[in-house]
Amino acid sequence: MDFVCLKHSLIIEIDGGQHNFENHVSSDVEREAKLSLAGFRVLRFWNSDVDRNLPGVLQTIESALTVGAPHPTASGGHPPPKGEG
Repeated sequence: MDFVCLKHSLIIEIDGGQHNFENHVSSDVEREAKLSLAGFRVLRFWNSDVDRNLPGVLQTIESALTVGAPHPTASGGHPPPKGEG
């Protein structure tokens, strides 16, 4: 595991070429299934994605963090008053 955000139960893996080999693929699948059962989402990126398309990687991570989150204007741009929402 390269990065984890406990608040959002999100794990980010940055994989090198060794993850293309059969033994790595099967262990990655097994590990990801266990993490999923524990309530985590796993995002995987290739090293080359990070090197060549960092803005795209960051956009994907941002999207994963905001999926299902209400838009700020849904509460008038402010958090709901204490005890509400």
